[in-house]
Amino acid sequence: MATTYSRAFIEQALVKAFARGDQSILSVANKLNINHHTLRYWMKKKSMSVSAAASGKEKRPHDWTAEEQLMALQESHGLTGEPLQAWCREHGLFAHHLTSWKAAFCAGGQERTPSDREIKTLKNENLQLKRDLVRKEKALAEAAALLMLQKKFRALWEDEV
Repeated sequence: MATTYSRAFIEQALVKAFARGDQSILSVANKLNINHHTLRYWMKKKSMSVSAAASGKEKRPHDWTAEEQLMALQESHGLTGEPLQAWCREHGLFAHHLTSWKAAFCAGGQERTPSDREIKTLKNENLQLKRDLVRKEKALAEAAALLMLQKKFRALWEDEV
């Protein structure tokens, strides 16, 4: 006979399972008197729903286009205090993002973003500098090794003479 569990029980079981520490899922399931495969299934289902919701909804502030930034500024215009914070939480932003976007729009786009070509040039330059640094570090290590060998050689000859 299939046992049905209430939503509250499932949520409490998941909380215990995710906060189990060094206990196994089997021991947590035994304490809750449920099948460990059932608990694993609930955990898998919960993690998949959380990852799907997070990947579909979350958007980093620097991923917003200029049009979306303008719409956000228009929607949040006139909000202060707690209503502004609630709006920001709902959209995954902080108030300072809105302030910086407003400053950028007021400046008239004077802050120029680098083009793809400039970024590629800078990345290539950075890569070349890293290569030079590695080459020079190897040369320095070799010079230090030769210096140590030279000191040891002199120490050996001074002892024999």
